[in-house]
Amino acid sequence: MSNTIESPEESLHGREHVDDKYKGWFLDYASYVILERAVPGVEDGFKPVQRRIMHAMKEMDDGRFNKVANVIGQTMQYHPHGDASITDAMVNLGQKELLIETQGNWGDIRTGDDAAAARYIEARLSKFALDVAFNPKTTTWQLSYDGRKNEPLHLPMKFPLLLAQGAEGIAVGLSTKILPHNFNELIDASIKYLRGRKFELYPDFLTGGMIDIASYNDGKRGGKVRVRAHIEEKDKKTLLIKDVPYGVTTTALMESIVKANDNGKIKIKKVIDNTAKEVEIEVQLAPGISPDITIDALYAFTDCEVSISPNACVIIDEKPRFITVTELLKYATDYTKELLKRELEIKLAELEEKWHYTSLEKIFFEKGIYKELEQKHKDWEAVLVAIDKGFAPYKKNLKRAIEREDILKLTEKPVRRIYRLDINELTEQIKNIEAEIKEVKHNLANLTDFAVQYYEGLQKKYGKGRERKTEIKVFDTIQVQQVAIANTKIYVNRADGFIGTSLKKDEFVADCSDLDNIIVFRRDGKMLVTKVADKTFVGKDIIHIDVFRKGDERMTYNMIYVDNKTGYSLAKRFNVTGITRDKEYDLTKGEKNSKVHYFSANPNGEAEVVTVRLSPNCAAKKKEFDFYFETIPIKGRSSMGNVVTKYPIKSVKFKEKGVSTLSGIKIWYDDAVGRLNTEQRGLYVGSFEGDDKILVFYKNGTYELTNYEITNRYESNDAVYIEKFNPEKVVTAIYFDGDKKQYNAKRFVIETQTLNNKFLFIKEGAHNHLELVTTQAEPIVLLRTGKKRDPEEEEISLHETIEVTGWKAVGTKVAGDDFIDVELLTEDEEEAPPEEEGNVQGELF
Repeated sequence: MSNTIESPEESLHGREHVDDKYKGWFLDYASYVILERAVPGVEDGFKPVQRRIMHAMKEMDDGRFNKVANVIGQTMQYHPHGDASITDAMVNLGQKELLIETQGNWGDIRTGDDAAAARYIEARLSKFALDVAFNPKTTTWQLSYDGRKNEPLHLPMKFPLLLAQGAEGIAVGLSTKILPHNFNELIDASIKYLRGRKFELYPDFLTGGMIDIASYNDGKRGGKVRVRAHIEEKDKKTLLIKDVPYGVTTTALMESIVKANDNGKIKIKKVIDNTAKEVEIEVQLAPGISPDITIDALYAFTDCEVSISPNACVIIDEKPRFITVTELLKYATDYTKELLKRELEIKLAELEEKWHYTSLEKIFFEKGIYKELEQKHKDWEAVLVAIDKGFAPYKKNLKRAIEREDILKLTEKPVRRIYRLDINELTEQIKNIEAEIKEVKHNLANLTDFAVQYYEGLQKKYGKGRERKTEIKVFDTIQVQQVAIANTKIYVNRADGFIGTSLKKDEFVADCSDLDNIIVFRRDGKMLVTKVADKTFVGKDIIHIDVFRKGDERMTYNMIYVDNKTGYSLAKRFNVTGITRDKEYDLTKGEKNSKVHYFSANPNGEAEVVTVRLSPNCAAKKKEFDFYFETIPIKGRSSMGNVVTKYPIKSVKFKEKGVSTLSGIKIWYDDAVGRLNTEQRGLYVGSFEGDDKILVFYKNGTYELTNYEITNRYESNDAVYIEKFNPEKVVTAIYFDGDKKQYNAKRFVIETQTLNNKFLFIKEGAHNHLELVTTQAEPIVLLRTGKKRDPEEEEISLHETIEVTGWKAVGTKVAGDDFIDVELLTEDEEEAPPEEEGNVQGELF
């Protein structure tokens, strides 16, 4: 053992050297992960392992399927990727159904089922991949890791593959997430870009579903999309989930539903996976649970809705860069255009070389120069010189000089070729070559048009069956407090000032969810709102407590309080629509020891009558009188109120229930999201109160009566007409009868009163559908029949020609199979709400 002792300076110097080494090693590792593993290249859209898989499959391609295990082995010749990583990358490519044709069990992205072992499944390159991804003449090559093989630096990809397939990867210090887009839409966008027109691109997923692209922001970092599964109402007790959001499996989706149920966010009886060829998850509801609210709750609390944040990071010039989807599409299109140019230039050079040799061959035989080969007395070099001399008169017609290799190639022609030679055939060949050269030069001169034709050819050849699968929609914002199932109970200890879910020995207040807020009023005139908790101190002497509904403008509080400074008692009516949680608000004038005499909460703005008794010792002549809350207006919570009396009050007692002082609820229908609202979005439906109903007509020829709860949802793609129900109105409809290939008109009155049931009012049939419906009293339509280019037009007053019958009647024929369309000419004359409040009710949309 050495006894040498390092000095502190030497030791420190050694540590610095090791630190520098580690710093360099880490940077090398980070660069390797970013450039060689996790982030795709912008040129072809591949990560290195994917590129090597594609190259290996091309090397093996003979038109037949190959075992994936063999492809894995072939890929390892170019880089020692692990067999598991190559398998995963290849399965991922195969599941995207674009570049690889698969055979066997390749798993299922919808259910999360894994693919079978590599030795059991097979693959080959798709015709599309062979068309767009390979051309050895335009490929830049590099040596493989051991120097034994050549591999492509980039594949010459003539398609925006990265946007079509999408990509995900996590590197050191950065990640990438590029969402997949629709095949045909990408081609359309490329053509628009080449033509100098604007274009927009939005994600499209093989799993289907719906997508809200309002915040997509061109795929930039910081943007996001919301993706939902389609949920259908099979009946009032059963919901069907028909697809899964991107990145979610049926197993994960079902687990999230069970978890939400266990946490009390939703109430279901059972969830069953019926997925086979198509996704179908059956959700059986608990008794008494609303399907509409449950659909909202599924979106709010389960993986039926997910938010995805794109993060487009790609390798450009050996560096990671964050760019937009538009920039990616432009880069891919420009790259394709450049590849097409290089291919044309290569083809032109080949054609010119072919023209040169064919022309030489024609001259060689046509002018008898080949006879120099028969001069046996000459040596070989002399023969070559003589042949070259024989071409001298014709060299000016050639496009390049004649080289020794050209002459040698001519002399290699077999003798029998000379005797069978057809000069006319060579002449024809030269003409064909010249025509091809002309075409190639024309394409080079009009490269943009050529690129457009190329994309159009791709779309025509491969675009069928690749229509958009994900529906673009505007999603409504779901208030989780409104759809959360009441999964707990709130209690109050009024004397001690505690509220909470754990005070089960104290007074029960209401059922609520753990997402709710609780509003509390105290005798001292203070108010606060706090979140549901096990136990919270809110102040002693509580006079009212309830679940707080933010933004509720109909909940009206009536209050009489005494101002301690003046001794006056004041009455006020107010709403509480928004607050700061856990902040105390003073509802009096703020004087210490002021107190509340009377308080009531009225969910629909009711104004009761109370009896006020004054102190017997006061100077007032009338010691008792009635006070009518309807005499004062509803104001904000900070209003001071109106004076009731200046004398001391002994008591205030409820005397008589009052009526609502608010007008009916004005409701609009937002057809973009299929929801009712009171925020004046969409079409004005009407003013509702009491037992009023909404009437909805659907494309399939059914109608439905519903209440006017804001939580109601209507499928906007199916609902064609919605209005406030008036049983006196006559419904006029025109529908297609598929059996008789004709269009019938009918008029009827709604006779049913059952809510939330759809009634078929047109003739039953597989292809029957509603063409027009209205409740106008005297509807006039313009009917077009005959040929589209020169249609016959007829105005029909349906109220004069069609009798009112029962809602199950078949109706009267108005057109045959030459029907083109029908247009409603008359307008509804019903009074619209004020101009700033919305549009005419009962609009057709």
